[in-house]
Amino acid sequence: MNKKLKTTVTIIIILFLAGMLLYPKFKPFLVAKLGPKTIQTPLLRQGQQKLNASGYLIKPVNMSEIIKSSGTLLPDEEVDLSFETSGKIVGINFTEGTRVKKGGLLAKINDQPLQAQLQKLQATLKLSEGMEFRQRSLLGRDAISQESYDQIVTDVEKVKADINLVKAQISMTELRAPFDGIIGLRYISEGSYTNPSTKIAKLIKTSPLKIEFSIPEKYAQEINIGYPITFSIDGSDNVYNASVYAIDPKIDIITRSIVIRALYPNKNEELKSGRYAGITLELSKIENTISIPSEALIPEMEGEKVYVYRKGKAEAIKVNIGLRTESNIQIVEGLKFGDTLLTTGILQLRQNLPIELDSVVVIH
Repeated sequence: MNKKLKTTVTIIIILFLAGMLLYPKFKPFLVAKLGPKTIQTPLLRQGQQKLNASGYLIKPVNMSEIIKSSGTLLPDEEVDLSFETSGKIVGINFTEGTRVKKGGLLAKINDQPLQAQLQKLQATLKLSEGMEFRQRSLLGRDAISQESYDQIVTDVEKVKADINLVKAQISMTELRAPFDGIIGLRYISEGSYTNPSTKIAKLIKTSPLKIEFSIPEKYAQEINIGYPITFSIDGSDNVYNASVYAIDPKIDIITRSIVIRALYPNKNEELKSGRYAGITLELSKIENTISIPSEALIPEMEGEKVYVYRKGKAEAIKVNIGLRTESNIQIVEGLKFGDTLLTTGILQLRQNLPIELDSVVVIH
């Protein structure tokens, strides 16, 4: 019994599909036999003579290709601060999260042995310079040889070099800010023993900010230094303007994209580094062209088409498309300025179908 039921259902479905496919071919014969009033098109409600639809009056517009990307806000400068030498920290001169100036002393290592060595060398230098002065007087009277005088001069220069070396070692016991910025959290305390691998704090400069993002390789030739971009961040409706300042010379062979960096002034430091940024780039610009809403385009096996309103009826027009944006498509062939494009009831539209326009919007 179940097998017979399945067979019956299958036959009914096949007959229904065959009827749907053959109806358009036999419709003219049925109309000729029974009259046009008897056979109504299924696309119109009973008693309705026209399909209500809305349209756009096509006018010249300017279009731009828009690229969307995602990026990250980066600080202009960022460094992990550490000493160049080892020793015991005897002073910390900064407060976490505060602004510091370039060259400002941030922390200090014990340098007493070096200071004592410097005093010793300075005393030696003073003695050596006195000897050099006396030897120079004797040399003027030919009381000593030139070789003896040159030896004294060399001794003076050696002491000076040793003094410079000790001063350099003393400067290595001082941690100074390499640039203006905001210092972060500190990771050591006064009295701690430190070495060059010990992280003291992080120093960040966020004015200006860098925005790093990537775009597909096919657009690489269209972007150059100074190219304007806009970006937004989560939680804010503001749109920020930046400009490209650096382009990676190499394309990533895995993603087939190129990395770009832009610069945003961030004068008031309202934006923090590390945040996500939604990037928008406006590329090729086309003036005085035809642009239609994407939903009005009907794809077919042979290409694309649209419907326009002409003499009270729908007329199918084959079109060639060009630039695509998020919501619009450029038409390069098929439509002309002044055409009224039908934008509603797309699935019901047929060639020469009577149309009643509800509204016409002018595309600007």
